[in-house]
Amino acid sequence: MLRTKLAVLTAGVASVAAMVLAAPAQADPDTEFARELHSYGIYGQRDFNAWIGKIACKRLDRGIDHTARDSAKFVADQLQRGTSTEQAWQFLAAAMNHYCPDKRVLLTQ
Repeated sequence: MLRTKLAVLTAGVASVAAMVLAAPAQADPDTEFARELHSYGIYGQRDFNAWIGKIACKRLDRGIDHTARDSAKFVADQLQRGTSTEQAWQFLAAAMNHYCPDKRVLLTQ
């Protein structure tokens, strides 16, 4: 009886430990997106930037923006005043990297 309880307890502890250790291994796309933006000197609230990136992808998916240029203009309009055109394009490319990699082809058209 004691062995059975000990075996169940050991298995339970091992299961919890496996889940806890596995969680950090999964990358958060919003955090990775923020890191990429920071490498371009683009800052701001992480959640807001992620939201704009996801909306930019959704606009491309739904045909609201037809080209990368349309999407970059949308992004530029959302970012802080003083953000350069280059940074708007970098933001868009980063959004595509993390949220809609299938749309990256638009950057070369």
